[in-house]
Amino acid sequence: MGGLKKEIFFYWKLLEQVLLGGLHLLGTNFFKCIFIFVSTFFLQNTYCYEFTILSDQDIVGTLGKHLIKESDTFVKLARQYNLGFNELLMANPNIDPWLPEVGIEIILPTRFIIPSNIKREGIVINLPELRLYYFPENRPGVLVTHPISIGRMDWSTPIVNTSIYSKAENPTWYPPQSIIDERASQNRPIDRVIPPGPENPLGNHALRLMLPGYLIHGTNMPAGVGMRVTHGCIRMFPEDIERLYLDVPTGTLVQIINQPFKLGSIGNSHFLEAHPPLQDTIADTRGVMTELTKTYISIFSKGEVSFNWSYAEEIANISNGLPVKVN
Repeated sequence: MGGLKKEIFFYWKLLEQVLLGGLHLLGTNFFKCIFIFVSTFFLQNTYCYEFTILSDQDIVGTLGKHLIKESDTFVKLARQYNLGFNELLMANPNIDPWLPEVGIEIILPTRFIIPSNIKREGIVINLPELRLYYFPENRPGVLVTHPISIGRMDWSTPIVNTSIYSKAENPTWYPPQSIIDERASQNRPIDRVIPPGPENPLGNHALRLMLPGYLIHGTNMPAGVGMRVTHGCIRMFPEDIERLYLDVPTGTLVQIINQPFKLGSIGNSHFLEAHPPLQDTIADTRGVMTELTKTYISIFSKGEVSFNWSYAEEIANISNGLPVKVN
């Protein structure tokens, strides 16, 4: 299956999932939908979220807006604005991601609370947020952030500190036996060696971790960025991994963390940014509140601060990924 055909097939499966999920597209122009999905393949983002930060700064960026035009979809806009698909969904929960109404305004979630209790160096990957943060060693006081995909529930990305072991341009992929077996069980056999090219799911650049079998890599199917869809690796837009590949030296620290709730302050104002917890780590509402309380204690351990707990609980349960003032 050629690269373009493979991408069209992926969009077809996405459409199938949407229909099964109950988003009613049956009354719309079907061929218009297909045209929109296929056209997304040719997009490339021009946005790079790079910030100059102070050592004690918690929050960067400002929320953006986009006026919906004909042919816009959240898949297309995610690529255009260098955001994850799920990020757009959470920030705009009442809008059809496949056929949004022309002329309405959507929120671009481009304000971020920097993860806490980390070393501000190297690469930080926050799994619930589906986002990577990079603190360049050769540019002190700079922060760069990119959307990512992570492992799905049955192929979870591990929470661990590791480092970049090696870098590969136009990498060859050697699927592990577990993936070969999975594909065989689905009647979709896969070769044991996938050379560089449009069929290679690693894309054109890969950063191998000291963690055996795990990489930060590009993709030949960018529509999946911003979702839990991988076999455990970290997937990025092709243009994002290329920037990172050129900038990151081997030996760079990589911190893979689990922070669904992030707290930050601007002066005396305190903000909560909540993301859906990983389903395999928090099972119920009590777990959500316990995790939020732990986050509060870890950040404000030096003294009690004003905090509206009932509102914070509401924000935590909504989990729209937007920093919200909670005092």
